[in-house]
Amino acid sequence: MKGIILSGGKGTRLYPMTKGVSKQLLPIYDKPLIYYPLSILILASIRDILIISTPGDIHLYERLLGDGNRLGMKFTYKVQDTPRGLADAFILGEEFIGTDSVCLILGDNVFYGQDMTKMLQQTMQNKTGATIFGYPVKDARNFGVVEFDDDYRVISIEEKPSNPKSNYAVPGLYFYDNRVVQIAKNIQPSPRGEIEITAVNNVYLEMGELHVTLLGRGMAWLDTGTPSNMLKAAQFVEAVQHRQGFYISCIEEIAWRRGFISTRQLINLGKELQMTDYGQYLLSLATEV
Repeated sequence: MKGIILSGGKGTRLYPMTKGVSKQLLPIYDKPLIYYPLSILILASIRDILIISTPGDIHLYERLLGDGNRLGMKFTYKVQDTPRGLADAFILGEEFIGTDSVCLILGDNVFYGQDMTKMLQQTMQNKTGATIFGYPVKDARNFGVVEFDDDYRVISIEEKPSNPKSNYAVPGLYFYDNRVVQIAKNIQPSPRGEIEITAVNNVYLEMGELHVTLLGRGMAWLDTGTPSNMLKAAQFVEAVQHRQGFYISCIEEIAWRRGFISTRQLINLGKELQMTDYGQYLLSLATEV
């Protein structure tokens, strides 16, 4: 399975912070925002990842993450000249995806939960169709909303409905089989000129192959769309790390625990950052062996 992180857009809701730098490069406490979605793909043991961003920002991601070799991974980069919708990622990534299935995650999504790895592994067992996720929210009107029956079969999926049919929002994490490329290419742009991810999901729904996995209690999906929400996300990360002593979305640690890199490689990565708490944390992990 391949992975795609979509980190385009202008981040206008965060102006002036994002007038000079991509939103996904801003910090959430002690690490760039893009580390959080990247960590989800690593947890899913996805090692081949495409990062899509704007012409002005793509080189910044390349400088931050490199080719992925340091993490035992492979990173590829692609420019999205103008925002054309989330599903445009599959068209831009057609050559990258090849004949594989693919996971798309938005670059500004923060997930956290004890059962995250188990949930990802179960989701990846679905070899055909598409899997979306449902997260309970108080007010679903500002999200894509999934409706399902008592057997968790999807009935409908709507984008920002004025009268939501459920309180389950659809976060920016999606799994698809290889057919998604051709499906995206056949989607007509919406009135706002974008290839909507909801339209892609509705094609799978019509085929009876759209699955939903619910993220319930014990799982956190944090919004980073406003300065206030970014602050709250940072405070959440700081509180967990300070009280429990382990780091959230530490990509080097996850790569090490997944066997992508050796303990010696982990130590070398820690030494590069040993003047920081982050680097000292990486070095402390090596003493577990």
